[in-house]
Parts: sequence; structure tokens; C-alpha cells
Amino acid sequence: MNSVAFLRVENLRKEFPKRGGPVEVLKGISFSLNRGEMLGVVGVSGAGKTTLLQILGTLDRATSGSVFYDGQDVTLMTESELSGFRNRKVGFVFQFHHLLPEFDARENVMLPCLIAGMGRDEARKRAEDLLAEVGLSERFTHRIGELSGGELQRVAICRALAMGPEILLADEPTGNLDKGTAGDVAMLLGDLNRSRRLSLVVVTHNEALAGRMHRVLKIDDGVIAQ
Repeated sequence: MNSVAFLRVENLRKEFPKRGGPVEVLKGISFSLNRGEMLGVVGVSGAGKTTLLQILGTLDRATSGSVFYDGQDVTLMTESELSGFRNRKVGFVFQFHHLLPEFDARENVMLPCLIAGMGRDEARKRAEDLLAEVGLSERFTHRIGELSGGELQRVAICRALAMGPEILLADEPTGNLDKGTAGDVAMLLGDLNRSRRLSLVVVTHNEALAGRMHRVLKIDDGVIAQ
């Protein structure tokens, strides 16, 4: 594994304003992630895991501290620069798949490509290749309401991969799935890591999923537990 960190987080802090004074959710988080590494993030609800993931994905800004990708501090980027960065570098998978019910599986995966200006034929081919890769070649034209929970999460993973990101950030990706289906999704994430050398940061309460990661960080009250 490459010894040069792909992702480096330095003294990350995040406060949220509240009546009576700000609440500090992250209290100085520092760690690094090598390219192609899978990192699990665990901890009790409210510990700051999702806040950390949102900052890593540039969906939220830290109060202080830095996040470096390939040596570039994304906390210094403008909103326009961050939008382009997210589109090129980062894929997101959430506990709730957030797929659009009016579109079929293929159209949902095509959407990020079309938004980025890709031609429709190229976007369709990319979506079909991704869906076939995760075993959904027979589900291209199925609407969201016609798919099982596991199939929906696989479509969501394909959508996250549509623009060829270098890192996948997943927030409780098996949280709404039964044990067997959760195991299938966990195995898929591992397969994608190996086949694409895809870096992953996965927030989870699922011990089996965390156990598949190369390394696990435990967040406790806004800090990394030793």
C-alpha cells in the first residue's frame, strides 16, 4: 500500500451554534488514509461520525483544521472549486439511498454524468456497465419501487461511482438492510476496493462491516479513542 497519504486530516474541529453557547462536536481529529485503504469509523450515536464524514466530503466546513487530498487543502477552496472537486473525486453512499423514484435504475446512475455534461449515450453506457458489475444487468429499467433494499443500495453505490471517484464515503450503508443483504453489500464494497483500488471511509454500527475494513477508528465524544 502506498506510504504517501492520499487523505490527511489535521486537528479538525467543528462547532455548531446553540443558544447558550456553541457545541463542539469534533474536538481535534487527526488521521491519514492511504490510497486504496478501507477505513471504518465507529462510535455511539452523536459521537461526531457523520459530521466528520460530511466534512471529509466537503458537504460541510470545519470550524478549524485542515483536510488534504493528495496534499491539497480542500478547506481553502471556494464553493465553486469544492463543487468541481466533489464531482471528480468523491462518491457518497448514505443509509437512505436517496434515489429518485420517478427514474429507473439506469437513469438514477446516469444522472451525475448528465449533470457533469457527459453525453447521453456515454452516460447510459457507463451506467449499464456499473449496474452489470454489481449484478443488476436485469434491472436497468426497473423503477425504484420495484427493487429490493439490497438492490436499491447497489444502485446507490453505482450512482456514487458514476464519475469515477477516488474515494467513497459511506454513512451506515447497511443500516436499513437485513443481516444477509448487509453482508452482500459489505462484500461488494470490498470487491470494489480491490478491483478499483478505491479508498473508502465507512461510518457504521455494523461490527461485521467494520471488521472488513483495513483499519477502524473509534470516535468518542468528538475525539479519536485511544
